[in-house]
Amino acid sequence: MTPNATTALLRAALAAAERGWPVFPLRPGDKRPAGHPERDCPRTGRCESGHRTPEQRATLDPQHITACWQAAPYNVGIATGPAQLVVVDLDIPKDEADTAPSEWAGLGAADGLDVFAVLCERAGERLPTETFTVRTRRGGQHLYFTAPSEKRLRSTGGSLGWKVDTRAWGGYVVAAGSIVGGAPYEIIHDAPAAPLPAWLSDLLTRKPAPAPMPLSELSARMRNATAYSTTALRGELEKVLSARQGGRNRAVYFAAYALARLIRTGDLTEADVTGELMSAGQSIGLPAAECRTAIRSGLARGGAVEVSAA
Repeated sequence: MTPNATTALLRAALAAAERGWPVFPLRPGDKRPAGHPERDCPRTGRCESGHRTPEQRATLDPQHITACWQAAPYNVGIATGPAQLVVVDLDIPKDEADTAPSEWAGLGAADGLDVFAVLCERAGERLPTETFTVRTRRGGQHLYFTAPSEKRLRSTGGSLGWKVDTRAWGGYVVAAGSIVGGAPYEIIHDAPAAPLPAWLSDLLTRKPAPAPMPLSELSARMRNATAYSTTALRGELEKVLSARQGGRNRAVYFAAYALARLIRTGDLTEADVTGELMSAGQSIGLPAAECRTAIRSGLARGGAVEVSAA
């Protein structure tokens, strides 16, 4: 990389810091943080008291920033949590095979911006575009918002919808001015970061997991279930209810697979298992179509239902 490019990256890092957004170095030409991962931490130098994550290393100090970016042509990462930011990441499909799920395709959504527009419409709100906005290297967008002071929001991946992620505590974004794969991240709307809309903050606030159903109540709903099968069902439902984002579909699938043997032995009915898993999966935010597919696949693998021929 040329000296001019290195200087431009230093300017980008200082510009972000001037906005009050702590920065840390990313690998040259890459989106990954520079430095060592925790598994390879030598526990020396800056990590003498324990491994320091990029979020912990991020700084606003112009002297430290200048020394770092003069040493190598690092790309610039912004630690969104310490920066008191929530950045909405609106991605685009990676290739022709990366198509929208039916629930979004049916609404005409072709990328993250379309999905976000649908979310805004459902909330009865305008698309909040009057804020600091960066175009990503592949043509997506990063919408920057100031985080609500009364909440500590975490980063999310797809919980709002297809191709819509957020970066807050526990995450970071590639700053404008960085170059990844030869393509730049560019500011397309240079304005102060607007406050995160209240409706969006509400959507991003983690809801408490539903309380497990009392065994007596569950037993009353199962007509011919034994005490053993009812206990087994509740155990699988509790696993689904405690599933974290990103593992919800998998939790429903494996619950169905585990309960398939009790359907085969006649201790539970397919209708009971499907109904309870549908309720549990949807209560933690899994769309009905995804619940149904995961249940059907798990029951089929467990031999409780026949797999239809293609």
